[in-house]
Amino acid sequence: MPITTQHPEPGIAVVTVDVPPVNALPVRGWFDLADELTVAGRDPATHIVVLRAEGRGFNAGVDIKEIQRDESFDTLIGANHGCAAAFSAVYDCAVPVIAAVQGFCLGGGIGLVGNADVIVAADDATFGLPEVDRGALGAATHLARLVPQHLMRAMYYTASTIDAHQLHHHGSVHAVVPREELDNAALDLARRIAAKDTRVIRAAKRAINGIDPQSVHRDYRFEQGFTFELNLAGVADGARQAFLEKGAEWTNG
Repeated sequence: MPITTQHPEPGIAVVTVDVPPVNALPVRGWFDLADELTVAGRDPATHIVVLRAEGRGFNAGVDIKEIQRDESFDTLIGANHGCAAAFSAVYDCAVPVIAAVQGFCLGGGIGLVGNADVIVAADDATFGLPEVDRGALGAATHLARLVPQHLMRAMYYTASTIDAHQLHHHGSVHAVVPREELDNAALDLARRIAAKDTRVIRAAKRAINGIDPQSVHRDYRFEQGFTFELNLAGVADGARQAFLEKGAEWTNG
């Protein structure tokens, strides 16, 4: 199974993404991830969820090859809906979600970590949105939760990345640790939260979401509208095909 949930300790659910080679998720993968997160949070025995990935990178976004194989817009629409479902599942999870990030976190990966409650990152982690190079838009909503507004704009327009230490400086990454210590660091933090009264923590999650000044669901959907426009205009298809023809190793969301 490419997406699995384990319970290494009481109260802790660990959702793992393992979609080689770079954790670029197909349409079904995004919906499966949303389901795993939702089910884990609804379980009364779950006090905290850790979202992690196998491989050299946390997430490379959507599977562009899958989109390009479909001559209709069905897969593109599916990918957009799937991303929205997975991002929402992180944000709306009934318990806090800790994202444990290693290597690259691109495109849709930013949507996941931007909606997480806490981020723990390996010292090799990098974060970015290459959307404009792929003829798409999206997840600026979530990048804006990680960095200040003007830095977000510069990163978005240039498709540049930022590393875990820089995000730690901005306060959006809780801790940066050597890669071999990432899972233990995430579990240590998960234990601290899991030890609290889950009734209080679940209420706290609802309360914090309720006072959030940003409507992540609405804002991301607004961004997606421009992606659809770019596809109807033929801009996005050409950009995606050029990316694939360069033989790049990963795809973006």
